[in-house]
Amino acid sequence: MEFSKIATDMNTKIENDEQMTVDIELDDGKIVTCAIIIVLTVNAKDYIVLLPLDKNGQNNDGNVWFYEFIYKGEKEEPELGYISDDAEYEAVAEAFNLYLDDVEFDELIDLPEEESESL
Repeated sequence: MEFSKIATDMNTKIENDEQMTVDIELDDGKIVTCAIIIVLTVNAKDYIVLLPLDKNGQNNDGNVWFYEFIYKGEKEEPELGYISDDAEYEAVAEAFNLYLDDVEFDELIDLPEEESESL
């Protein structure tokens, strides 16, 4: 999986345990705080994966939201764009699934080393 420089920089912040959240205003005016999971690069565009949180900072349903991640430079706040094209949305969802597969595979690879250290 390849990542743009912007995605790599954002993901480094996320991996370094910077708890990053963003507030999303829904069509009905409700504000939802979301944890940032990862920024993916698909077809040379960046997309952000968000985990919506309840008022207690939890997510009980496992749903994630995908948005285009629009970065205009260090002096401006990034913007989020709706993904209205079904094929584009499916490509982002597939990239996220591949990312999850990679993460799970990495955890499986690390597990035997951790077990052997504890013996």
